[in-house]
This record gives sequence, C-alpha cells and structure tokens, in this order.
Amino acid sequence: VQENVLQRVLQLPVVSSTCESLQRTYSSTKEAHPLMASVCEVYERGVQGAGALAMWGMEPVVRKLEPQFAVANNLACRGLDHLEEKIPALQYPVDK
Repeated sequence: VQENVLQRVLQLPVVSSTCESLQRTYSSTKEAHPLMASVCEVYERGVQGAGALAMWGMEPVVRKLEPQFAVANNLACRGLDHLEEKIPALQYPVDK
C-alpha cells in the first residue's frame, strides 16, 4: 500500500493537534453565536457542493496524471521522512 503524503502530514502530532484546536474553536464559536452558526452552515454547504463539483470535473485529469502524482507523492514522502528526522518537534503536539 503506497503512503499518501497528505495523510502522513495530517497524522503528525503538531498538525493534528493544531487542527483539533481549530475545530474546537470553530465549534465553540458556532455554539456561542447563533447568527454566526447559520452563516457558517451556509458556507459549509457551499464548500461541500463546490468540492464535489470540482472533484467531478477534475476526475479525467487526475486519472490521466496518476503516474505523475504517484512519483510526486513518493518524492514528498521521502522529503517528509527527512524532515521528521531533522525536526523532532514535528512529533509533539503544539502545546509542547
């Protein structure tokens, strides 16, 4: 199974803890401000729809470029290996 560089980056403790913190802040802001919550929900639905449309439109291009994406992903994974060796702080949550 080939590694996915985006999944690896999202699993780094420093990145995942930052995302969790942002999600908590976003959720608590929506809970505290009903007007903001309704605006956010409209925005979220719009982003989901636009994302689905973009994926549908890009599918033929992605299929055609799949070999190049695989090579780029492999290179990025090797680069991430190097960064993880050189920067141990990537393995710690943001608060540490």
